[in-house]
Formats: sequence, structure tokens, C-alpha cells
Amino acid sequence: MKALLKLSTAVAVFALSAHMAFAGPKSVSGPGADPQCFKPWSSETKFFQWDAKPGPYRIAVVNGFVGNTWRIQMIKTAKAFAEDPSIKDKIKEFKVVSTGTDAPAQLGAIEDFINQGYDAIVTIAVSPDGFDRVIRLADKNNVVIVPFDNVLDTDKVMQVNEDQLAMGHTWAEFVLKELKAEGKTSGKILEVRGLPGNSVDRDRSIGIHEALDASGGDWEVIQVVGNWDDGTAQKVSADAIAVHGKFDAVIAQGGTTGVVQAMLDAEHPMVPIAGESENGYRKLVAKYADKGLKGISIGQSPGLVAISMKAAISALEGNVMPQLISVPLPVADYTELKDGVNYWTDLPDNFFTVNEFPPCGVNISGPAIMSQSEADVK
Repeated sequence: MKALLKLSTAVAVFALSAHMAFAGPKSVSGPGADPQCFKPWSSETKFFQWDAKPGPYRIAVVNGFVGNTWRIQMIKTAKAFAEDPSIKDKIKEFKVVSTGTDAPAQLGAIEDFINQGYDAIVTIAVSPDGFDRVIRLADKNNVVIVPFDNVLDTDKVMQVNEDQLAMGHTWAEFVLKELKAEGKTSGKILEVRGLPGNSVDRDRSIGIHEALDASGGDWEVIQVVGNWDDGTAQKVSADAIAVHGKFDAVIAQGGTTGVVQAMLDAEHPMVPIAGESENGYRKLVAKYADKGLKGISIGQSPGLVAISMKAAISALEGNVMPQLISVPLPVADYTELKDGVNYWTDLPDNFFTVNEFPPCGVNISGPAIMSQSEADVK
């Protein structure tokens, strides 16, 4: 009898450990919930489903780097969206932390929130790899992790992003088109890169160079690191102009307002520029387009955090979700800019202009975002 009891206990323990080992989302068939908002990346995207949990939920945003205006606006956007009537009643507790560029610090923060019993963690990954341990811990505890923006090189978690490779292609193709219209099929291009070590910086640069290489032109590309920050980008652009002289075009992953200001300060001729969606950059394009600043602005919106929070809640409610959610690229060039529509003369230069996602019901006003504190919620 004792032997039978021991055997039964051992079987129960084994069954429990096996259940815990295979906890987390199930791979299921699509379609997923709200496909207009949570659009699968491609026809090959798989679908996840977590066991439904009763709300309201405890949600944390674990940011890494915080040294530029995009990250500050992202934190403000997360806070504003947490107070939005569409989700406010679904959130029991909401916290934001920023851990800097140290990957172990970010992993430790995520692990801490899991151990505290948080239901979902939205994060911008410091590195595209190294998250296997916290993913396993999250699965064991049925916690939903949603990387966005700088995503992970894995298909084990639900992620939200714009197509960074396509963004790089579009930037380069735009300046190639504008240069061709000037009769130029070769020349010197300044590439202002983002934060080193991030998947976004990597994939955008790959897309840029793929398009330049495919053009068949003889392009000399000078790379500088701008950290997606206006002040840094202005300094490194000014240095590049001082060392290399005139550029035929500029492709800037971010800090684009600073890049244009460096050109103005150096009395560099206005040239085609591909850049981000900073309000200041769009103001400058509108002002100087007739002087040669033929610009395109593509926004990696800080509002991605809101879609990620909404996706996390949908997953916690037991809905079927795409493993990789695609957010369309919001594009505006110098022929399409309108004050009060896609840029604002009465908002700061460092405000990122793209924060509305009608298919998701996400519509966070500029004033609502700017009224939030940029400090972490402790």
C-alpha cells in the first residue's frame, strides 16, 4: 500500500512538473482576435493562445535605454494609455521602470516582476538575444511578455513592431529617386545610425544598404552613431560635415531635427533627407523643401507601447493572438505635410508626430501625452 502511495505521489509530482515545464501559450490555428489591429506579420506567422485570466491585471513596462526623446515620449504614452477609458478598468496596477543599456539589469527587472506576480510585461529589449531564461520563467508562471520596437530574435513570445527592414528600404529608395531626378546615380551619403546593438538599428541599416546596393550606383556611405537623439545626431553630423565636406543625401534613423540643424549651422546645401517622424524635422522639411530639403518622414511611433499593452491584455483574456504583430509604416514626404494634420507648429520639436492607430482604437492626443511625467512609475 505504501509502495502504491509512493508511486501515485511520484506520478503526481511528475505530472505537475511536466505541466509546469510546458506552461505558457499554446500554438493554435488562426485567425487571431481583432485582425485589423493585431495584424499577423505574414502568412507564415503562427498564433498563440494563453489560458484566460480574470482581470483586472498587473502590468509592467520594462524599458532599457532612456537617453533620447523617443523613449521619454514612449514612457509618457504608456502612462497616458493606462488611463484611457478603453483599458483603465482592466488594469489593477501599472508600473514603468527603465534599466539602462545593461542587458542583465533589464533581465533582472523582468524576472523580478514575474516573481512579484505581474500578469504581463511589455518591454523594449536591450539586446535581440539572451532572453531565453526569462521567457521560460514567464511561461512557467503564465506571464505574457510582449517585446516591441527592439524585438527579440525568437518566435517564443508575442511581439509588436513595424517592419524595420522595409523602413530602411523605403528611406534609401526615396533618396535614390530624388537624386536620380537631379541626374545623380552616384555620390556620398551620410548614414546616421541609432543605438548600437539593437535589432532596430541593425535591420534598418541592412535595409538601407540592400536598396543602395540594388541600385547599381557607386555610393560612398559615411556612417556615424546618433543614438536616435537630436543632440547626439547634431554633433556627429556636424563632425562628419567638417571632415568629409558636402554630402549628396542623408539617411537618418533618428535625431533628424538635429541632423538638419547641423546642416544649417554649417551652411551645407539642402539635400534629400530620409528621417524619422520628429515634429521639428517635419517643420524644417515644410520650411525648406523649396530650397532643396526634399524629405521623407517615417515614424517608428512611441505609440507602439499602447498597441503592445492592448495586445497583452487581449492575450490575458484568452484570445488567439499572432506571434508577431505588424504595425503599418506611417509615411509622409515633403509633398504631403500639413500643419495641424501630420505636424504641429505649436508642439515641441522633439514631439514624435505619429501616435494614432485608428484600427486599434488607439488615439492618444499630443496634449495628453505631453502632460504626463517622464519619470518612471515606481
